[in-house]
Amino acid sequence: MTCPARRRARPGLPRGDAGAGAVELVIVTPLLMLLVLGVIQFALAEQAQHVAQAAATQALAAARVQDGTAAAGQAQAATVLSQLGGSLTGPAVTVTRTATQARVTVTGGVESLIPGVRLHVRATVTGPAEEWAGG
Repeated sequence: MTCPARRRARPGLPRGDAGAGAVELVIVTPLLMLLVLGVIQFALAEQAQHVAQAAATQALAAARVQDGTAAAGQAQAATVLSQLGGSLTGPAVTVTRTATQARVTVTGGVESLIPGVRLHVRATVTGPAEEWAGG
């Protein structure tokens, strides 16, 4: 019978690797969390882009109709942004309407999950102004 204190180490297994798994876990876990936060951050950016696009499209529809105004486009964009705003921070809406064309630009930032990452979105739509061409 062999005494446990006298057992010989198995050849091929280095001694002193105790705790290596814990050290690897400490290194890998923050990197994995950063990767997950990065995926969520860019999903928020995509959602903010869609909100900006929706607000710009709805504002254009209100501004380009016959007798439409830039103020009507601004009001429509404000309504859409209040309903969908979510991840779009500090939105700015610019509506211009001429006799022949209407143009809407919506810009804003994206909620930041990762310190130091600042993402911005912009949506611009242009369309012809509706005119009555009576004959």
